[in-house]
Amino acid sequence: QVHLVESGGGLVQAGDSLRLSCAASGGTFSSYNMGWFRQAPGKERAFVGGISSSGGSTYYAGSVKGRFTISRDNAKNALYLQMNSLKPEDTAVYYCARRIGATYYRPSDYAYWGQGTRVTVSS
Repeated sequence: QVHLVESGGGLVQAGDSLRLSCAASGGTFSSYNMGWFRQAPGKERAFVGGISSSGGSTYYAGSVKGRFTISRDNAKNALYLQMNSLKPEDTAVYYCARRIGATYYRPSDYAYWGQGTRVTVSS
């Protein structure tokens, strides 16, 4: 089992950057494939990015590819999401989660979600 806590969200302007963090405790973080998801008001939770346990492989949604970078520090039990060139449509609550299923892209393939951190991008 793993406990996840996201931080780093806030209110920014379009074009700004933010770095989200996800602190993990319990379990063996370095063995977990991890992901970031987001949920905008009135919408379903959507895949943002995923990273393999070693950090050697990363995956992104098309809407964020080239602007967002997912990384991890296994020594610190931490997952990160660097978000650059933010757009109003990036406004959402962002969640980190541990992947337990077959894919990186489906929320149903994840368990042990954090409580989320809110990102608001003004135009």
